[in-house]
Amino acid sequence: MKELLKSLPLRAKEKHTENKKFFTKLKKRPPRNLDYIMQELHQAEFKKTNCLDCANCCKTTGPLFTTADIVRISKSLKQKPQKFIDTYLRIDEDNDYVLKQVPCAFLGVDNYCSIYDVRPKACQEFPHTDRKKFQQITNLTLKNVAICPAAYNIVEEMKKKINI
Repeated sequence: MKELLKSLPLRAKEKHTENKKFFTKLKKRPPRNLDYIMQELHQAEFKKTNCLDCANCCKTTGPLFTTADIVRISKSLKQKPQKFIDTYLRIDEDNDYVLKQVPCAFLGVDNYCSIYDVRPKACQEFPHTDRKKFQQITNLTLKNVAICPAAYNIVEEMKKKINI
């Protein structure tokens, strides 16, 4: 897994132009069954991919925290929302709450998340490859293929399955 993660950013960079062209065409003429195709590809990939073997998303990037996330997590940690914010979060250039630092403070050495049951919505949905109206988040997907081996594989399979 270490070798795969080491090579992933370069592999994603090599495919970036190809992927960007594909996604531009996809946005213009998405297939009617795109949501179904993406669900199928996502499920097939995650039958063979175990996130606990990787956790690269938790090690290299941080999610956005919504107000609902902050309230839910701070309640679980038995602390006031403001204390949670002060301890773990900062406001980014888009005025969103994000982690102060990565890797995530809630990631254990075994790649388990200590707040898994109450984790942020962005973490629950990552890498977002099974989202409805997938064509609307292609810029996010272009970033995620450099972070997540599963997202990379899903996009490669997607290009084989969808003729544009």
